[in-house]
Amino acid sequence: MSFPTLSTERLKLIEIKDEHVASIFSIFSNEEVIKFYGMSPFTKEEQADALVKSFATGFEQKKSMRWGIELKETGELIGTVGLNNLSLASKRTEIGYELLPGHWRKGIVSEAVRAVIDYCFNVLNLYRIGAVTFPQNEASFTLLLNLGFEKEGLLRGYLYQDNSSHDAFIFSLTKPDWIE
Repeated sequence: MSFPTLSTERLKLIEIKDEHVASIFSIFSNEEVIKFYGMSPFTKEEQADALVKSFATGFEQKKSMRWGIELKETGELIGTVGLNNLSLASKRTEIGYELLPGHWRKGIVSEAVRAVIDYCFNVLNLYRIGAVTFPQNEASFTLLLNLGFEKEGLLRGYLYQDNSSHDAFIFSLTKPDWIE
């Protein structure tokens, strides 16, 4: 299976390749972006290169998929959206996303996530999409609730970042709940 490109009104969701390493570094080295990501900001471009390679490996092994969020208007890569813990056999996955701060609060992540949800339910034929957020990440969990996700509960000590464990909220959306 070749990597699917998804398109929305303003965005093109593309395969992240070697040519995107510098953009991935700028995203994942940004402390505001990584604040609620569950990892420390990148300090070297080699880390971005390794991440890009891990995206390709995850897709090849059918365990994950990660799209670059590209603005149609400029061709600029401004974030990523993707599926983690993908299990086609069990018909489930978890979704995650991040975006450069200059593009926050413009509906971009919502637009990208809608396209990926639609792909999950209508092409991959998944039944459940989960999402994990830091309780302090109100923007993220509000977005999930607005898209129809339900908050299922609290995962105690689930995320490890900045040398300590943090609680996380778990959300889910099932195929019958998705009306688009």
